[in-house]
Amino acid sequence: AVKEESARVDVVDEEKEAYPLIDFAGCSKCGHKKAYFWTVQTRASDEPETKFLRCEKCNHTWRDYG
Repeated sequence: AVKEESARVDVVDEEKEAYPLIDFAGCSKCGHKKAYFWTVQTRASDEPETKFLRCEKCNHTWRDYG
């Protein structure tokens, strides 16, 4: 008898990036206190990077210029 193995394939509708999760003051939309963040060089190379945050709970995304 030959045992047949079936492969399980998970279908993912949305690709999630693996960003660091940080504590912060709170989302302006839902008040949740954890957000993912990443930085992007949006201006000239001699200017600081722009920090983006995305609420862990409601996915609201905003820029942090501070």
